[in-house]
Amino acid sequence: MATREIAMNGHEWIGTALVPDGVELRLMHSDGDFAIVLARNELMSSDMSASEEALATLTCERLGGRPAPQLLIGGYGMGFTLRAALAVLGDDASVTVAELVPEIIEWARGPMRDLTSDCLDDARVVLVMDDVAMLIASARDGYDAILLDVDNGPEGLTRRLNDRLYSKDGLLAAKAALKPKGILAIWSAYADPAFTVELRDAGFEVAEVQASALPDGTGERHIIWFAQKA
Repeated sequence: MATREIAMNGHEWIGTALVPDGVELRLMHSDGDFAIVLARNELMSSDMSASEEALATLTCERLGGRPAPQLLIGGYGMGFTLRAALAVLGDDASVTVAELVPEIIEWARGPMRDLTSDCLDDARVVLVMDDVAMLIASARDGYDAILLDVDNGPEGLTRRLNDRLYSKDGLLAAKAALKPKGILAIWSAYADPAFTVELRDAGFEVAEVQASALPDGTGERHIIWFAQKA
């Protein structure tokens, strides 16, 4: 979810969604591309997805072929992370997707259905319309990996309540929800050295990786933290 200012001229306004206790989002369309927009800032776009896909593929690489892996993805977005995970996971995997905004799923099944490739109907996928923080808090040694792309970085952009995900208590809850050697993977549009320290203070072994926004390796450089439960 990377913000960049978008010129609204020539864009078709498809729909509006209100994030619970948060901001208003709009789905825009132009020349075959979709964008989800906050005010005049583009949060995500169908033409800029490589780092969201890397969030999934690099996490799965780090899992090292575990049998029957169980993943939790926080935030469906445009489904890039989910589709990338399904492409590399075996039939024994299970992927729970937590999405708080009903319109996001309505857009996926409606105007963006050609983009989604029916990924939400995959037999390995469980869709939960609720806050990912609730699923994290209710799990103990439950997930091999938790992948978070619900904000622009380790702070609540679309919803201030998301701050708790990145707090000390939130990180400790995520660690408790992971299986031994499980991975908490967090996407960010920018580096945050202080957050790297917070992950280590919470008892994680941390790797920070840069990922390009565009498939050809160009565009903005985004950050993914891979925090492994020791």
